[in-house]
Amino acid sequence: MIPMSVVVCVLGGWSAVYLADTVLKSSSSLKAAYEDWLTSHGLTVSPFHMRWQTSLFNRQFYNWGRWKPRFLYLWFSMGMIFGIAAMFGSVILLGKTLMQTLSQMLTEAPTGQNDQMLQVVVPGVNLPVSQLSYFFISILISGVIHEVGHGVAAIREQVRFNGFGIFIFIVYPGAFVDLFTTHLQLISPVQQLRIFCAGVWHNFVLGIASLVVLFLLPAVLFPFYYTGAGALVTEVTEDSPANGPRGLFVGDLVTSLEDCSVHSVEDWNSCLGKISRMPQTGYCIKASVLQQLSYPSRGFKRLDGTIECCSNNSLTDICFSYSNNLNSHLYACLPARKAVEASQLCRTNMDCQKDFVPTLCVTPSLENQTRFIRVKHPPQADMLFVGHLLHLQYTVSVSSFIPRLNFLSMDLPVVMETFCKYLISLSGALAVINAVPCFALDGQWILNSFLEATLSTIIVEKQNRELVGFLILLAGSALLAANVALGLWVVTAR
Repeated sequence: MIPMSVVVCVLGGWSAVYLADTVLKSSSSLKAAYEDWLTSHGLTVSPFHMRWQTSLFNRQFYNWGRWKPRFLYLWFSMGMIFGIAAMFGSVILLGKTLMQTLSQMLTEAPTGQNDQMLQVVVPGVNLPVSQLSYFFISILISGVIHEVGHGVAAIREQVRFNGFGIFIFIVYPGAFVDLFTTHLQLISPVQQLRIFCAGVWHNFVLGIASLVVLFLLPAVLFPFYYTGAGALVTEVTEDSPANGPRGLFVGDLVTSLEDCSVHSVEDWNSCLGKISRMPQTGYCIKASVLQQLSYPSRGFKRLDGTIECCSNNSLTDICFSYSNNLNSHLYACLPARKAVEASQLCRTNMDCQKDFVPTLCVTPSLENQTRFIRVKHPPQADMLFVGHLLHLQYTVSVSSFIPRLNFLSMDLPVVMETFCKYLISLSGALAVINAVPCFALDGQWILNSFLEATLSTIIVEKQNRELVGFLILLAGSALLAANVALGLWVVTAR
């Protein structure tokens, strides 16, 4: 969850700002000077909201808006087509997401939340607090690029541009442009569409550009980092089950998980997912060695029905199950490292029959969802992990990029990769959400202009067109609100 210190700082900071603003505006001697200072600096302060507007960038916006008019016409015309398609696509996507969410709510043990394209993000719940900087910077950049699209498109269509600004709402940053409303109302619906669709179009382009950078990152960093050799450990949290003298350390190169080869972060994640879905693997141990290593013990059933046969309180011994020709349910308490470190993987005794030496397939007897795996990170001895694989996945950070020289940072490629991923997801999300035909979003103005451009000859009365638009906006707003409300319930209540 979000650290209480962060909550206190946010609430305390906004309380201090609002208190100071109220005191200064209430003071008869300071009110006029304070309000003049706010106006001259383009600042506006209200509860949990502060914004800054300036005309400093107007010249730059006008230079962009007048650069290669033919190219900008084609550029924003493509954006108009994309924006209209995104408006219809966002409704379909939100409808599908709502059905998935309702399905999860009706399921006792919902799964597959990560399969949803749209998810409500709650810092500290499904967004790590350690990655909040990526989140907020990506939101700000996506918002600025979005508004630059509106501003340049407006200037291209001869709409007066008054200024550009940035705001903070609670902790969320954003941007906006101030356009002359009268000019917007005088231009044609198609021209309006080019302006209103420019924001989601630029968000889409930013997402694609970030995706290209992410794809080319190995080639860009090739002179300094190489890939394909394994997953480099960049962080092991203090409470990680992989933390310890026989665990993983920063700088270790993981090459395999059991018999699943690891060449990259993607392999690391896919191998962990594959192992968690499959039954626990066994290990080939010679019958003579099994008899030599096993400790006399008494087995008992756990609550889930599995058998525990180690009662010596040792952290290095594990209960193994096996079968022979006479009995198919035998158990032995064995020292894990001596038993499996150099053993071949198996599923049945038939997998172990080699060189005519009596060999048995022994399988760790563990609770449901708990796995025993060997993590290879040469030249160190294998790490033997027992537990839920999600704990390993979430407490060990790995990278596909291995420095060619010792002084190169292991974190730089991770920062670049993570930042690109946040830009892709958040810029894409802004494109989708803003395209929804919903009150107060770009989709409202896209829909109104689209209806004016397409239905003016079919529905002659403007009042009737506005009624159609209002009903669609009402439905779109309800759809978006339902997704947000139910998405929050799934994220926080489950």
